[in-house]
Amino acid sequence: QVQLVESGGGSVQAGGSLRLSCATSGYTGKLYMGWFRQAPGKERGGVAAIGSSNNEEYAHSVKGRFTISRVYGENTLYLQMDSLKPEDTAMYYCAARAEVTPWSILDTRPYNYWGQGTQVTVSS
Repeated sequence: QVQLVESGGGSVQAGGSLRLSCATSGYTGKLYMGWFRQAPGKERGGVAAIGSSNNEEYAHSVKGRFTISRVYGENTLYLQMDSLKPEDTAMYYCAARAEVTPWSILDTRPYNYWGQGTQVTVSS
């Protein structure tokens, strides 16, 4: 059973930075992973993800401010978030899948495994 555990969330002022981490356990193969977020009253949506060609994709709203990275062989995922804005406030989730998907890697549907989330709050 794959388990994902996020950490690194917190409260910061606008313009600040946070680094989220996602540790995995229970799986020894390769996982394709991404970060998603959900604000109150909104649907969960993709923030950043790494595809099967090691390509990185970002939501338009975070491009240039957020950077996704991973430690290969450990299935550990990170999200460096800089120049944070109040609209970045949300619960952030790490997600993983074992299969290549024809869907967009920022789509939630291909992901089988989800963490419990870590809250990010940005004040103005």
